[in-house]
Amino acid sequence: MRLKSLAAASAVLALLPLTAAATQQSVHQEWTASWAASPQRPSAGFGPNWSEEGFSDQTVRQVVRLTVGGSAVRIHLSNRYGASPLKVTGATIARAGAGASIVPATTTRLKVHDRTAFEIPTGADVVTDAASFRVKAAESVTVSLYLKDTTGPATFHSQAWTNTYRAQGNHQTDTGAAAYTASTKSWYFLSGIDTVAQGKRDLVVAFGDSITDGFASTAGANHRYPDRLADRLHAAGRDTAVVNQGIGGNLVVNDSAWYGERSTNRFDRDVLQQAGVRTVILLEGVNDIGFSEVDQPTYKPAADVSAAQIVTGYRTLIREAHAHGVRVVGATLLPLGGSDHYTARSGAKQDAINHWIRTSGEFDAFVDFDRALADPKDPDRINPRYDSGDHLHPNDLGYKLMADTISLNTL
Repeated sequence: MRLKSLAAASAVLALLPLTAAATQQSVHQEWTASWAASPQRPSAGFGPNWSEEGFSDQTVRQVVRLTVGGSAVRIHLSNRYGASPLKVTGATIARAGAGASIVPATTTRLKVHDRTAFEIPTGADVVTDAASFRVKAAESVTVSLYLKDTTGPATFHSQAWTNTYRAQGNHQTDTGAAAYTASTKSWYFLSGIDTVAQGKRDLVVAFGDSITDGFASTAGANHRYPDRLADRLHAAGRDTAVVNQGIGGNLVVNDSAWYGERSTNRFDRDVLQQAGVRTVILLEGVNDIGFSEVDQPTYKPAADVSAAQIVTGYRTLIREAHAHGVRVVGATLLPLGGSDHYTARSGAKQDAINHWIRTSGEFDAFVDFDRALADPKDPDRINPRYDSGDHLHPNDLGYKLMADTISLNTL
């Protein structure tokens, strides 16, 4: 199957029947996105990764933590930024063990149109058939992709903040980790996992930049603020999923080769197309104002973006969300004093944006991360207790405070 566009691919896939496991499900069961990562163009990124070289006769094994459970799963794979069709020779899902190991006797093969080997057209995404695989909320699973043929550059998510593993040859069903001798902290081709359960559940999408993505959080610990929010909801007995659609460096107004498509371009894919979405938390704009004021070698030329342009972008996202029945919670920009994004002008822009978020009434609700994390002695700066050290990104304690600042009633 060769399709010229993602839209065409999605339309065809929507019309194709699911496997027997899906068709036997009650009509009262519904899919909900349980984990997600926004696809990005292959690039050198923030650290060593395999996106530009791709894979050839290798197995890539990726560990993710789900936020709601269910009786079956389906996997989203993306070749959106690939240069040629992506041939997947085999794919499996299993319960995660330590590192690259998996729990024995939990491996389940994944199929597309009832085939264990399948092809993803250039520029397209696919969703696997439903696979009977029971999971619980907060459980980690491992997806292994065997890529026998040379893939070329790989669609990926740069900042996973957890290890992804690579083995030479076909090791998709290995329970042990011995063959997986290389690792990076990015995700490849894997863009989402949905679960199915009885009744309708809510989904909250955290949408933003590196602060949503979890930059500077402890790798492998699931301490990003959306992770912490999912923990709070689970502890409160709420069957509500949270997915993280942050991209480090992402912008409201402009596209970037390293930092993804601008928010107004990717919002439909990363938010509105997520199964079960009811609410989105919007935290974005700090890079627009920061890159405008300081030299950023990975983003040139840096356009001078005004507070008014960012507000116009917010209004576009609010309008699109409301047209789909999705609520929008606006989040104030965190203090940036002392960071490489800060000048007097960027600080003034931040103040204007935050004032609009608090007072415009155009969001359905807002959360004030700025005031929650500000240093009482200098409100332009992050409280040292919550600062990762770059005066821009929170540490683990700061990310937890962000999650704790959100009223669950707004979700």
